[in-house]
Amino acid sequence: MIEIRDVRIEDAEAIAAILNPIIAARCYTAFDTPVTIEQEREFIRNFPARGIFLVGVDTTTSHVVGFQDVSPFADFTRAFDHVGIIGTYVDLDRRRQGIASALFRATFEAARRNGYEKFFTYVRADNASGLDTYLRHGFRIVGTAERHAKIDGTYVDEIVIEKLLPSTVACDC
Repeated sequence: MIEIRDVRIEDAEAIAAILNPIIAARCYTAFDTPVTIEQEREFIRNFPARGIFLVGVDTTTSHVVGFQDVSPFADFTRAFDHVGIIGTYVDLDRRRQGIASALFRATFEAARRNGYEKFFTYVRADNASGLDTYLRHGFRIVGTAERHAKIDGTYVDEIVIEKLLPSTVACDC
């Protein structure tokens, strides 16, 4: 059973413990440098007010097993206030157990409250399982950013994806 809740500062250690093996695997993310617990604490402390940062907690063990965050797309113009950049991370030992699906459901609901109408992100072209997860949750491929990341001296293409969120405004058209 997975409970979804807002992130807390004390989740920093668990988040780093999930994220660092994903980074070390060199095939799931464009992040190339491990994070420290203090860096993660600082990230949580400074997370944007309009952002969404949720964790999935296994209710039988009380361990954080995944997390999802949404940051505003840009702060230099209000033209993108409706767009959020989303990231999804699940403990490598807990994949394919519905954790990402629970996070997406909660994030989509929170998006309505926070004024988001669209999510946007990149997925490594060689991360078929990650791309499949996003596509199953209503994202669509926009294109490919070729040679977008360079990790350990090797270029990696990134698939650009987006999801238009359902409108919360009723229309009597």
